[in-house]
Amino acid sequence: MNQTLTINGIPYRHPERPVVVVCIDGGDPEYLQTYLASGAIPNIQRFIQRGYAAVAASAMPSFTCPNNMSIITGVPTSQHGISGNFYLDTHTWEPVVMTGPELLRGETVLAGFANAGAKVVSITAKDKLRRQLGKGLDVSQGHISFSYEYADRCTLAENGIEDVLAYIGMPKPDMYSMALSLFVLEAGIRLLQDRRPDVMYLSLTDFVQHKWAPQETEALAFYRQLDEAFGRLAQQDIVLGLIADHGMSDKSNDRDEPNVIWLQEILDAEFGTGETTVICHITDVFVAHHGALGSFVRVWSKGNVNVQAIIDRIHAIEGIDYALNKTTACRLFDLPEDREADVVVVTKKNVCIGSSAERHDLEGLKGHRLRARGGRRR
Repeated sequence: MNQTLTINGIPYRHPERPVVVVCIDGGDPEYLQTYLASGAIPNIQRFIQRGYAAVAASAMPSFTCPNNMSIITGVPTSQHGISGNFYLDTHTWEPVVMTGPELLRGETVLAGFANAGAKVVSITAKDKLRRQLGKGLDVSQGHISFSYEYADRCTLAENGIEDVLAYIGMPKPDMYSMALSLFVLEAGIRLLQDRRPDVMYLSLTDFVQHKWAPQETEALAFYRQLDEAFGRLAQQDIVLGLIADHGMSDKSNDRDEPNVIWLQEILDAEFGTGETTVICHITDVFVAHHGALGSFVRVWSKGNVNVQAIIDRIHAIEGIDYALNKTTACRLFDLPEDREADVVVVTKKNVCIGSSAERHDLEGLKGHRLRARGGRRR
C-alpha cells in the first residue's frame, strides 16, 4: 500500500495505527471552556495538554452538512458544493434537496483511503449525512457506513453490517435525546475493538447543545459522558481527533421567546407576495429542537425586484449582520456560485431568521430557550 495518497489535491499519509475522528455536532467552544475550567472533562483536558488544540472558524453557513462535508473532503464549500440542505431551482422555483451524494463534488477522504486499501468505518446520526459521507465507498469490500436513524434496518448490501442493535447491545434511542450521540460512540468503540479499521469517522448530533446552555446540568452530564467515552476510545492505541462542525448561540429574548426575524413576511409586505423567495438552509426532518431557525437564509428575486433594493431593505432590519449579493457572499464565505442565491442574509449572534411564521413549527421549543446556529460569532 502506498504510504501517501492525494485526495482533492491534498496529500495524506496512510495511518500507521487507526485514526478516529469524532465530530461533536454543535460543539461550541463555550462548552469546553466552561467544563475545562471546572475540571469536569479530564480526558479532553489531557488530550489538550498532550496534543494539539485550537479554535477554528467553521464553513458558512455554520451548520451540520456543509461543515461535515468540509471535514470529510478537506476542501471549502466552494469546492465540495454542499452549502445547505436546499437550494432553489430558478427554472421551477422549487427548492431542491442538496443532501444527495450526487451533489457532493470531489472525493471524500473516506473513499480515498478505502480505494487505497484502508478499511473504513463511518457512523452518523442522520442518514442524509451518512449517504453523503458514503459517496464512493464500496461496502462490499469490508467497509461499514450506517446511521443511527436506520440502525434498526441496516443491511450488508447497503451498510456493510446488519443486526446493528443486537451487535452493539443497545436499544435504538429516541431521536431527541443525548443517548443518540452516545449510541454512535458506543458503536464506534465496539467496531474499533472487533475490526480495528484504519480510518473511522463518527458524527454526533447537536440535540443537547440546542436544548441546554453550558451552565445547565443536562449539558454538563452529557459532556461528562462524552469525555468518558473519549477516554475509552483513546485507550485503543489510536490517533484520536475531536472536532466540532459549528457553534451554538442563545437566540431568545427576555420573554424566553425566539428572537426571530420573519424575512419572507417583511419582503412580501415591501415588494409584493411572490416576488421574492426565502429559503432556510437548515430545514430537515429533525427540527423540533430548533424549528428550522438559524442565522443564515438565502433570498432569490423572480426578476421584478432589483437585488440592491432587496439588500437595502434587509439592511434596515434590526439584528441583521450581513445582506450580501451573490458575488460578494461567495467571495467572503467561499461558497459555490452556481448554487447561491441573489442575496445571502446573516443575522447577529443573538438573532435568528426564518421565512414566515406559518412555515415554522415551534412547538418543540416550548419550555426551552431557542439555541441555534448558522451565523458568524461577533
